[in-house]
Amino acid sequence: MQTIDQQKLTGERALFKSKNLLIKNSTFAEGESPLKESEDITIHNSFFKWKYPLWYCQNISLKRTTLQEMARSGIWYSHHISMNDSVIEAPKTFRRASDIRLNHVDMPNAEETLWNCKDIELLHVTARGDYFGMNSENIRVDDLTLTGNYVFDGAKNIEIRNSRLLSKDAFWNCENVTVYDSLITGEYLGWNSKNITFINCTIESNQGMCYMENVVIEDGSIINTDLAFEYSTINVTTTTMIDSVKNPISGIIKANGIGEIILDDEGIAASNIIYELND
Repeated sequence: MQTIDQQKLTGERALFKSKNLLIKNSTFAEGESPLKESEDITIHNSFFKWKYPLWYCQNISLKRTTLQEMARSGIWYSHHISMNDSVIEAPKTFRRASDIRLNHVDMPNAEETLWNCKDIELLHVTARGDYFGMNSENIRVDDLTLTGNYVFDGAKNIEIRNSRLLSKDAFWNCENVTVYDSLITGEYLGWNSKNITFINCTIESNQGMCYMENVVIEDGSIINTDLAFEYSTINVTTTTMIDSVKNPISGIIKANGIGEIILDDEGIAASNIIYELND
């Protein structure tokens, strides 16, 4: 394997179609697409300062590496990517990519990141930005802290654990999502989605979980949440009181209490919902 050490690389396609490289202590400065069409590349302690650094690449490993703000749209159409102990300052990273493993990665400007990707693993990741994870699939997450609206819109096959999502309109248009031991706060949670399960989660949402099919909440804390479950089918067990429920289609709600039950759609039979109080 050839090694490039402590180099400043400039110009368009500086290392175009490279193979079997170890790049360390180096900086990719002005010049688009420096590693386009490359494969089997290991990158340590390095910096990307310009656009489109890793397009159409295969088998890329990055460690203690930074994609700075102008390295935007950085990893598109690439596959088998691992990134550890690194920072992505640039927006729109990861598009139509697959087999992505991020561990201890900070993304302070994660707007429009991880779009149309598949087979994703996020471990100990922090991210800030709207439209994170849109239309992606096969996602496993543990310890994600995300601040940004419209997270995972249109995504499917998601498992999330031990995370904190501060997001308006999270999980819209999703399918097959399970969230464990996490905090989700933001308006209009989960609309138009199906097969969504929250286990031991804290949920805070204005007009959340509406127009949904098969919403399951187990041992949840539903706080400061009103007008919930409109036109949804549900199976809900919460250890708290729900402020208000509006026009659920069918199912069960077991809670410490419900402040108000609103049934103003004559097409929905009140008998379709079973309400139970916790002992």
